[in-house]
This record gives sequence, structure tokens and C-alpha cells, in this order.
Amino acid sequence: MKKRFPIVRLSLPWSLLAAVLLSGGITLLALWCQPNSFRVLLSDFLQQPLLIILNALPAGLLVLALASLFRNVFFSAALVNILVGGLSIANRIKIEVRDEPVFPRDFALLKEVGSALESYHISFPVMQIAVIILAAAVLAALGFFIGSQPFPLEKFRGWTGSLLGAAASLAVLVVLILTVYASKELYQSFRVRNAEYVPAVFNDLGFPYAFCHHFTTYLVDRPDGFSRSAAESWETGDTPGQGKAVSVVMVMNEAFSDLTDTDVFTYDAENDPLPNLHAIRQDPHTLSGHVVVPGFAGGTANTEFDVLTGMQTNALSASATSAMRVVNRNLDSLFRVFGQDGYETSFFHPGDNWFYNRENVYRWFGAEEIRFAGDMENLEYKGRWVTDAYAAGLIEDTFAAAEGPIFHFTTTIQNHMSYTAGKYGPDYSFPPVEVSVPLSEEAETLLQVYVEGARDADAMLGRLWRYFQTQEEPVVLVFWGDHLPYLGDNMLAYRELGLDAAAAHPEDPFSPYKTPFVIWANDAAADVLDWNNAAESLNLPESVSACFLGAAVLELTGRGEESPWFSFLNSLRRELPVVQKNVCQLSDGSISEALSPEQQELLQKWRQWSYYKLQYKEVS
Repeated sequence: MKKRFPIVRLSLPWSLLAAVLLSGGITLLALWCQPNSFRVLLSDFLQQPLLIILNALPAGLLVLALASLFRNVFFSAALVNILVGGLSIANRIKIEVRDEPVFPRDFALLKEVGSALESYHISFPVMQIAVIILAAAVLAALGFFIGSQPFPLEKFRGWTGSLLGAAASLAVLVVLILTVYASKELYQSFRVRNAEYVPAVFNDLGFPYAFCHHFTTYLVDRPDGFSRSAAESWETGDTPGQGKAVSVVMVMNEAFSDLTDTDVFTYDAENDPLPNLHAIRQDPHTLSGHVVVPGFAGGTANTEFDVLTGMQTNALSASATSAMRVVNRNLDSLFRVFGQDGYETSFFHPGDNWFYNRENVYRWFGAEEIRFAGDMENLEYKGRWVTDAYAAGLIEDTFAAAEGPIFHFTTTIQNHMSYTAGKYGPDYSFPPVEVSVPLSEEAETLLQVYVEGARDADAMLGRLWRYFQTQEEPVVLVFWGDHLPYLGDNMLAYRELGLDAAAAHPEDPFSPYKTPFVIWANDAAADVLDWNNAAESLNLPESVSACFLGAAVLELTGRGEESPWFSFLNSLRRELPVVQKNVCQLSDGSISEALSPEQQELLQKWRQWSYYKLQYKEVS
């Protein structure tokens, strides 16, 4: 073969030039495999040329690393083309099937690919696959006839030089991923069509760049002392069927708060924005207080995650993370506990299914029926968001149509930011905000618009309260806010009002994270549950972390011992009712960072158990 087809050997400069050109070609092929328009993508890249470099660099460094090992730039390019092109095709398929891109963390789920292939109807991009394979074959064939000249320095011509070259290239790639590609500021500086829709961001920025960026996002830290076998031993098995047959309706209302109850507001009874909250608190079948949520003025899905799973967003990683984005497998949740007891389970959200990846996550949570705005008919809007009144109507219809007890969870959207004057249209007239301090025009507008939404949220609470009062079937209603509202940069309105939420004060470090909750039972449910005794034995304090709220509802309905996980959470809540990063509220109401060894051991068990569930536990 060598005599018939003599090998052309490229000098080092020509080999480097070939590596650059081949890397560019590999990158273009990977971008062409994306589900969006290739022509539009290239046009966008020409306007933001840094994206070209960021997308091509990973392929280039991989080509150099393998070229150092194989001493042939074409062989290395063939392998890199299969790797990068294959990942881009996998990304295309995953977006088209599950509306979610490929993340680096997906490598941990390779064993689940087979079952996923059986679960979905997949239309494989045959042309893209064929082109990637053909390109790799051509590159490999060229490698038989085009080699490289020996390295100029003789001492680096052997395996030592090859390994050093590969290690150096890979080291540069790792450093770039941990610095440049990890930069959130750089990632968010590029223009994209929809910054909240992750698949669209991948498409607009290019899969290679977006994929490398997410090596350092959505992390779950391995807790100190974690033992998989020990955590597995805590899963002693669920024992369903112990609970009382009462329907449970949980409503997490967007930015719902009792902010207007603070002394700086001067509303009288006639103008009270929250009359229903105040009235239901006085009902003898009501438990009320405040939940301490994971974040301030944002992070709706993190609160959902905490309530439904009993895990805590803030304990998953030392760096900020999105709890919904770390979920990639079936998890234990309230849906599964109630589902095992024969309940009809459902989740409604009158927003987009892709937001926070809810479409996939609620399937992993075990909800039987999942409905988003696209699945709902005759939507009613107030401004750009679906109204709380419409969401209340859906809940009523679901309850009326059920053939047995239901567990239902709704996340509303109407009072979502921004609270600008035009939120509900240019001619909308807002009632004046009644406060005892002077406000800037910007702060006054923010408060007027926000309080209008809070009135509608309170009306939703009142509507559901009155509706379930008339029902003969037993029902427990749980209603709370996901986080405090965002009221201007640097907490503008909070500061002008002089509220504690503007800063975490030593006497109440949880004030920026507190939203109101009510747990109410209609007369039928109160009878079934023996309300007074059940409520008293619950020992629910005025403030409780959101991650304990769901477990408390299970205990209230007689399911406290059905799941070893939720049983443990109720025990932990009685010892440490509020856990917020390094600060805890103890059972006596005191706040402390210094915990006893026993309390520290409980927290460690909680975090290790959470890690086991997220990473290892198989839930069918």
C-alpha cells in the first residue's frame, strides 16, 4: 500500500492549519445538525462573531489532543467529528422528543437511553446521521494517505511527546470550560430570541458552546460522608393505604404575600387587599403561618420542588442552582404518595410547558394529568398572563369531574412580574396604594400594580374557600406564595417602605423569604380528620421551611407513616422547623447557626438521603 499510494506527510505548520480548518468544518456540521435554521444561525453568528470561536474551540482542542496521540490530524478529526456530530444529533432528537437539550449531566443516564427509546416515537434525522458518518469515513480514509512529519524536537517525538501534547490540549480545554465557558455573564451577554426557553438558547448560541457552558451549571454536590448503601438502607419501603380519604388541593400563587399587612400600609377594612386571607385565618378549621421559601423575588420552580419532594434547593449545591434542572429521573413526591392511595393526581400551570422544564419534571414527579396553557381552552387573560380566576375555575371543574378523591397542584401565573404601569393595558386604572410614607413615582407604580395582582390572588383564595365549603366531599385546601415580589432594583420599594424584607435582619434573617400559607379543611374533611386533634398533634409552627410543608400535609391527612422519607421530614421539622442555608430556627423559636451534634447529624442524613434520591434511587 505504501509503494502504490505514498503517504504525504505534512509539516507542523501545515498540520496545525489542517487542524484549524477541520475543526471549523466539524463545528459547521454540528451546527447544521441543530433543529433550527442553519442559514439564520450563521447570519446571527456573523453579527456576534465571538460565538464562532466559542463553538469551534472545543472541537479544535479535541482534534489537537487526539492528533498528538495518533500523530495524524485526519484520524483525530474523524473521531472528533463522530463525537461532536453525534452529540449534536442527540441534542436535536432530545429537543424534538422532550423539548429539552442534551446536558453534560446526561452522560450519567446512558443506561436509561434504551428505555427512553422504547417510550417515545423518535424520528431520526437520517440525512444528518448519514452526512456525519460519511464525513468521518472520508476523514479516516484521508488519514491513510496524509500523515504528519516528525515533531521538530527529537526528544518529543516518542510517546512522551504525544502524551504531553494531548494532556496540554485537554488541560487548556478544561481550564476554558471552568473559566470562559462557565461565565454566566458572558453566556447571558449574547442576543437570543427567548432567554427563558433553554432549547432556544442552545439553538441560538450553538450547541457546542451551550453544552460546554452547562458543565458547571445545575450541579448537585456530593454530601460529606455520603454512603450509597447507608442511604439505601433508609428506604425501608412505602406502606400505602393508611391515609384518610380526603381530597387535597394545593395552590401555589405567584408572588402572593401579606406585604400589605405591615404597619406602613394604611388600608382600612373596606379597602383591604386581602380580606379573604384574613377571614380564612379566623376559620376554626384553618392552620396558618408563613413558609420560608428558597429565594427572594424569584425562583418559583424551586419552591415547587421543595414542597413536592421534601428536598431543599439551597442544600443541593454550594453554588446557585435550578432545582428543576437537576431533576432527570423519577423521584418520590406528594403525587406518588397520593397516587399509591388510589387518588387522581394532577398538575396545572397556565404558562408554557417548557418553562423550568416542567413538562418533563412533573412526569418524573409522577403526576398523572399535566396541563399547561397550550392544553387549556378559552384562556382568560389580564394583560399578558392567564388570570387567577380562570385557574380557580379549572380547579373547580377538575374536582367536580373526579370520580374519587384527588390530589391536585396548581401553580398560578397572573401576578408574575414585571409590575409596570402597562401590565394590564394602557388604559387600566389602578387603585391608589395607601401607605404612611412618601414614595417615589417608580416605587408607587410598582406597588399599585403588584397589589392589584395580590387582590386577584386573594379573590382566588376566597372563591375556592367558598366553593369547597359547599361540597359534601371532604377537601383540604392549601394556599401559599412562591416568593415575595420583585419591587425594583436594589429592593427599591422595600427600602422606601422601610420593610425588613429589604435586608435579612439578625432578629429575623428569614424575612426576605417569608410568604403566607393557609391549610384549611371543609366541614366534611374536618370530621374525617378529627381536625382539632390532628391539627394539634401536627405541631406546625408559625414559620416553616417550604420543604416541610408537603410532608406536614401528608401527616395531617393520616399519611405521615406511609413513606419513610416524608416521615423523616416530619421528625426533622419538629426539631428544626426552618432551615435556610447555614441558619436554622429551632423548635423553641430561637435562631441559631450552632447546632447540637444530634441536629447536625439529622441535617447530614437529610442531605445524604436527598442526594441518593436524586442520583441513584430507582422509582417506577
